[in-house]
Amino acid sequence: MTGSPRKRPDLCCQRITWQDIDLTPVQALVQLAKEEDLEGGGLRSGTKTPGDHSAALLPADQKAKAYLRARKELVVCGLPLAREVLAAYHPGLSLAPDCQDGDFLRPGQSIASISGPVRALLSAERPLLNFLQMLSGVSTETRRYVAALGETSTRLLDTRKTTPGYRILEKYAVACGGAWNHRIGLFDRVMLKDNHIAAFGPEPKAATVEAVRRSRQKHPKMLVEMEVDALEQIEYALAAEVDVIMLDNFADEELHEAIKLIGDRACTEASGGITIERLPRIAGIGLDFISTGALVHQSSWIDIGLDWE
Repeated sequence: MTGSPRKRPDLCCQRITWQDIDLTPVQALVQLAKEEDLEGGGLRSGTKTPGDHSAALLPADQKAKAYLRARKELVVCGLPLAREVLAAYHPGLSLAPDCQDGDFLRPGQSIASISGPVRALLSAERPLLNFLQMLSGVSTETRRYVAALGETSTRLLDTRKTTPGYRILEKYAVACGGAWNHRIGLFDRVMLKDNHIAAFGPEPKAATVEAVRRSRQKHPKMLVEMEVDALEQIEYALAAEVDVIMLDNFADEELHEAIKLIGDRACTEASGGITIERLPRIAGIGLDFISTGALVHQSSWIDIGLDWE
């Protein structure tokens, strides 16, 4: 990494867009959702009579139109995914959006209209709503945290605490809610935690320096972040010249002291014990980043209705 990361926080985070997403695993998730609903996917025995036997009572050529509407205030997320869901059920199903991902909607506002064969639309309804309600729940919760942080140069980040298999979608929802994405996985950043340092040797400062040296040697352009849980450990991180110092479970007063010690020598990230009530207290103390898994694991599905014309 070149230059001062303190002056370039954009090097240490990102915002996933829909264009960044590989649709292959997304389409596999959609197919899984379809199979478990229509074929008993996930059960050893499956089912001997697959299909939507309720929708099949209607004529095959009957058409329908329905409207996705917000039932509560929400930040919408998942419209491109909705198209993937509909396509998995029938090529004749079409979606006409009335907004875009990231938009804030009030109760009653239209998200999109859907039209096409009634059988396919009825079958797709629940999986479609499941995806939209889950992702819009994440983006809506994220917006609450961003609002609590307020106007500040500190950026709010997510974490790797995501639903297995849904990480990219949930991180996309975080970005739609106005926050930023931390590392995506183990592959895109070196993160040194206490167990890593201990594995490099008994003397923590020397172990930290050696760990960073090896990282720079193997991956010279990759960010190196170190987690510290005590003020005295900051000395080790600075000696090793890490890019980002994560201040784990620091009290407010300790965060102030840590920022003074670090200065412009590394980016600073507060993590652990981050609540929505605490954000306004630490918003203006000069942190580069605040990260929390709550954006995902404390979110709730948001109510979205599919109203038929």
